[in-house]
Amino acid sequence: MSKNISNSHYQQLKEQIAGLLRQGREQAGKAVNTILVKTYWQIGRYIIEFEQKGKVKAKYGAELLDNLSKDLTLIYGKGFSRSNLTYMRKLFAAFPKSETLSHKLSWSHYFEILKTESALEVEFYSKQCEKENWSVRELKRQMKSKLFHRLALSKDKKGVLKLSQDGLEIQQPEDLIKDPYVLEFLDIPQNYRYLEGELEDKLIQNLQKFLLELGKGFAFIGRQYKISIGNRHFFVDLVFYHRILKCFVLIDLKRGEVDHNDIGQMNLYLNYFRKEENTEDDNEPIGIVLGAYKDQIIVEYATENITNKLFVSKYQLYLPDKKTLTVELEKLLEEENNER
Repeated sequence: MSKNISNSHYQQLKEQIAGLLRQGREQAGKAVNTILVKTYWQIGRYIIEFEQKGKVKAKYGAELLDNLSKDLTLIYGKGFSRSNLTYMRKLFAAFPKSETLSHKLSWSHYFEILKTESALEVEFYSKQCEKENWSVRELKRQMKSKLFHRLALSKDKKGVLKLSQDGLEIQQPEDLIKDPYVLEFLDIPQNYRYLEGELEDKLIQNLQKFLLELGKGFAFIGRQYKISIGNRHFFVDLVFYHRILKCFVLIDLKRGEVDHNDIGQMNLYLNYFRKEENTEDDNEPIGIVLGAYKDQIIVEYATENITNKLFVSKYQLYLPDKKTLTVELEKLLEEENNER
């Protein structure tokens, strides 16, 4: 390099060009993705319109896609397998108005979302994926953990429909709570007798995945957070701050069943944080006692008349059974209909 050229100015030039190239490539990638999704949506539309006009019976649908796959692959190469064409068709069927497609979601996102046969789930995962900027890998994990079912079962029919249409909107403490929380990413065998400390260690080691399970807005503050009251010291297992609700979220882990003493202890923590840790801009803290089991009657009596935002939830170390959750959700929606 010539001595007349300042090295610092040259480095600045390189950084400017590199930033411009990154930005350009990102924009180009997004533009290509948008065009690809719209093109596949249009192909799905053509297929369905052809079937409807020609009154193609269901038994001939597979034959139609087989022929299309062979002919399009012969002319245009990869990308037109029968599976892909099936999902292009499903894309149009699920989103008959192209304006409802998200520019943030790739074809790979839609391919995963459309694997579910439930229109409610398709709507929910599309909205939630867009809101939380999930990668395809994160989307797969949330779908496997049956996030929609777990959230929906805590609501009435109106709440379930709103959840599917708008995604999960964090507006109040109750919106943060899942029951159960699914921690399958810890890879702890079901029959292994682990200690509470081991559970906490594994959660910290898998903090990014745990934050994904907790949901949008959580920021990690610390573990074994020390509280000193008089001459006694207490330690909160995990402390987070929720940037949307603007409050501390305290989590206490229990290896077995949650009892009334655990609830009382969390109430003490919440009172301390409200008086000693909160600033003027903070809302009241939220406490979650997370155990492997809970007796709902004990929980009801132990939390009655407690004014703090205190919740008791279960966690499980394996993926929930979709069939069981689906039956429970259908039963809930059916009960709502029968009550009208």
